[in-house]
Amino acid sequence: MKKFLAVAILASASSMSYADPDAGCGVGSSIWAGNSGLLPKALASFTNGFFFQSVSITAGVFGCNNNGVVSSSVRITMFTGSNIDKLASEMSVGQGETLNTLADLMGVPSQDKPAFFQATRDNFSTIFADDKTTAGQVLSAMNSVLAQDATLAAYVVKA
Repeated sequence: MKKFLAVAILASASSMSYADPDAGCGVGSSIWAGNSGLLPKALASFTNGFFFQSVSITAGVFGCNNNGVVSSSVRITMFTGSNIDKLASEMSVGQGETLNTLADLMGVPSQDKPAFFQATRDNFSTIFADDKTTAGQVLSAMNSVLAQDATLAAYVVKA
């Protein structure tokens, strides 16, 4: 175990590369830096998780940045996925607490919410194409709808 830890420390000290966006940051990204392909990415991701990626983030070591923020697009996607049935119901009528929360997460101010709610109601069949629509598809379709409106285009979720 001591040898493995020593290799990890040496690899991270000699590596000036940034964390891989697929595997994240941590010991694994440092050990497997420079390798390509599915296997090294999977091993880097596993090693990151196994060797306390949260500690690396907190300490700002092994390619992790401890002063970053969680991407709003990630929060919006997670929220949409967790609340997709409620959002479908509320978008179909253009109002509701969950839809209001989505608008808040997207940064829609109070004065633009009525237009946002109306747009989701008017374009419900576009946003929810069928009953198997995923959160990513919902957000993509909603972005297309919002982009067509001069006011609402400012709230398009950037990936």
